[in-house]
Amino acid sequence: MRTLIKQVRMLGESEVFDVLIERNHVTKMEPKIETTADEVIEGKGQYLLPGFVDLHVHLREPGGEAKETIYSGTRAAARGGFTTICNMPNTRPVPDSKENFQQLMNKINQDAVVHVLPYASITERQLGENLVPFQELKQNGAIAFTDDGVGVQQASVMYEAMLKASAIDLPIVAHCEDNSLIYQGVMHPGEKSNQLNLPGIPSICESVQIARDVLLAEAANCHYHVCHVSTKESVRVIRDAKKAGIRVTAEVTPHHLLLIDEDIPANDANYKMNPPLRSHEDRLALIEGLMDGTIDCIATDHAPHTLEEKQSGFEQSPFGIVGLETAFSLLYTHFVKTNKWSIEDLTHWLTSKPAEIFNIDAGTIEIGKPADLVLIDTERTESINVNSFYSKGTNTPFHGKQVSGIPTATFVNGTLVYKKEDLYV
Repeated sequence: MRTLIKQVRMLGESEVFDVLIERNHVTKMEPKIETTADEVIEGKGQYLLPGFVDLHVHLREPGGEAKETIYSGTRAAARGGFTTICNMPNTRPVPDSKENFQQLMNKINQDAVVHVLPYASITERQLGENLVPFQELKQNGAIAFTDDGVGVQQASVMYEAMLKASAIDLPIVAHCEDNSLIYQGVMHPGEKSNQLNLPGIPSICESVQIARDVLLAEAANCHYHVCHVSTKESVRVIRDAKKAGIRVTAEVTPHHLLLIDEDIPANDANYKMNPPLRSHEDRLALIEGLMDGTIDCIATDHAPHTLEEKQSGFEQSPFGIVGLETAFSLLYTHFVKTNKWSIEDLTHWLTSKPAEIFNIDAGTIEIGKPADLVLIDTERTESINVNSFYSKGTNTPFHGKQVSGIPTATFVNGTLVYKKEDLYV
């Protein structure tokens, strides 16, 4: 199979290029390629970028198929330009044993349309007590270990987990939340929570566990990765840990970069996520932390739920919003089009940097490398419409938002896995 993508812009280049894909790999990148091809895609001056890499996705299967499946979630990923995603283990059953993990891998191999690299849990059934068989799970394909969805409450359990992960050179990935400081909260405490009469989750719920864990990681000589950083205190702790030489990396979500608690219009659970939307000062600290390298990359924390689940208000609905299909366009619109970031910066935080963190062979366009690519139309503008989502989840606060930077075609191993129908017939 030979695919020719014609006349595309590439990062760092002033002229347009043709790109030839053969046997799943990029084989030529030249201003003009004269050849026959089985498939020709007219780039028309769009950007050709490396396929995006998302370190934090919930595919829900097994056990949560009403919310999302591996098939629907990976199609949503492809529509958003993501070609490699890492799926979280808060499923039923949890991938906490060789048998459960192999069943998950079989389903991924059967149904996924993009690369899926699964996490294993840190503890059995994510209960925070008994550790999983780390070496065995690595041998079966685990990319890292996390109990995402809950924080590991006992320092001794986390320390022992870090020692085991360090011994096999895989990261511990942490949802940081001290349960004793949640206070049954559902959003950030402040004027908006008082106005809506909703209980708050204080910032220290997150930051104190990060502070504990970076010291444990130092003692265990473990690579420690912090999920969805949301507070200025957390940024400060991570920055100090990096300065001290501790092997810590961190991610931030699009929604925490774009929204604050004051943006919540009403008791609308499409704005309910964990960690919650924080203050204006927190958002500024997250942006600064990303730009100065304290925070390493952007991850969506794509967390689909059913429409019925999200119609019960903040106190009764589950935490989480979807993000795979909207991430690039929202960030491009709000940061690149306004000249706060370059498109090179945004692409780096969504491609080469997350790939580097977990040593994933992805995130670049090079001759001889697998053709995991996305075409982006930076001139096109459209409204986010949940009715067109490929994900089963429509739980987003961004419905109706006008965005630019639209993914129009996505290739995985050279195969066209998504194309925008009104552009490519």
